Amino acid sequence: MDIDKLNGMVAEGAALRRRQVLQPVGGKGDKIFPPTYPGEGRNAPPRHVYERRRLNAADIWCVLIDSVQSQANRLEECLLAAISDGIPIPYVEVDFTEAKLDGISKITSLDAPHRVYDAILRDSLYKGIPFMESDVGQRLAKAKAADAVALLETSPTALLFGAWHSTGQGGGLGAKFSRCLISEIVGIDVPVEDVVVNQRTGEVEIQTSGRRTGSRIDPLGVLRKVKVFKGEDGWSTTKASAGKNAKEVRPSEINHGNIAPSVQPLGVTCDHIEHSFVLSFAALRRLHFGGAEKDVAGRSLLMALGLVALIEQDARGYALRSRCDLVCDGRAPLELVRSDGSTEAIVIDRAQARAFYDAVYHAAQSAGFALSPEPLKLKPQDKLIEIVRESQKLALALEGGDEDGASQNESHS
Repeated sequence: MDIDKLNGMVAEGAALRRRQVLQPVGGKGDKIFPPTYPGEGRNAPPRHVYERRRLNAADIWCVLIDSVQSQANRLEECLLAAISDGIPIPYVEVDFTEAKLDGISKITSLDAPHRVYDAILRDSLYKGIPFMESDVGQRLAKAKAADAVALLETSPTALLFGAWHSTGQGGGLGAKFSRCLISEIVGIDVPVEDVVVNQRTGEVEIQTSGRRTGSRIDPLGVLRKVKVFKGEDGWSTTKASAGKNAKEVRPSEINHGNIAPSVQPLGVTCDHIEHSFVLSFAALRRLHFGGAEKDVAGRSLLMALGLVALIEQDARGYALRSRCDLVCDGRAPLELVRSDGSTEAIVIDRAQARAFYDAVYHAAQSAGFALSPEPLKLKPQDKLIEIVRESQKLALALEGGDEDGASQNESHS
């Protein structure tokens, strides 16, 4: 596949897609753990997300394993790793190293939840000026589908995965770009149970047939009946020595003692898992970059970037979360979907995808785009550093932690 063929695909085709079958790395039928979400109502237990899908003339129960938002985050992580390998992808970077914050050195437009329009970037400085007040920031604030050059040159991943300048002009009616790339992982044909959650109305909720057990034996043998007091000075066996506002608590509240055995309806088995990937050429064609030649170059750059993201994720693997490690069940081909619905298989490996992107990148530079392999570097404002530092102090002052596997929520952006 050469640049001319790529340009023709983007100009006339409908999409690039792939439906890749996955299986648990432990083998077909092994239990995996999709993300959990809060249940409805107070103290409701965590739950997975189920839906019926029409497959082979039947309504099949499916479970969400990795959402569109979570997949976008993972693909951005893959592109960040590719940048460290020398792939020239424009992005914005906020450098926190001088602030000496624990565990934070640099945040980029590929890490930030709202990408190039995120508050982390907005509350940073570019050449001593608040980012969105700088020349670059003003261009980003004014960007729109009819003129998306600023985003392509500054952070093209925002065009690929979608972005919204929600605090921009017009009370949230600022620059807004829909996703051009949709990626999602779903478990197909999942055993489920109907559970009546409201005896009065007969309301039924779907839950997994799988179960997750939990317990812990305290090696110190601390019993629940032992009196413990917790106050502003920490915990103690006497109320006076625990400090101000001390009150009696169970040993488990200071992370001592046994954790009673529990059983929760979590974890699933399924017939198979499907990773669907669609890069819409129609969505790319809605973006304009200053005229025929530049439009072609800009759209091709985004298409090649999406292709690199997918291939890099294949190379990285599908270790999604605790007890949810997946592997490809064979290798499905990419397909070019033409406007009439016909398809053509596209075969490309990791080295070819990287080389292809590099060629398209330089072609875009030749077309007049100001692309740089070096990030646009920002410095965090003092107030941003201060709220992070104060948050870290408060976090260190708290005690305890989550039980392993208790929270498997996805990130959303």
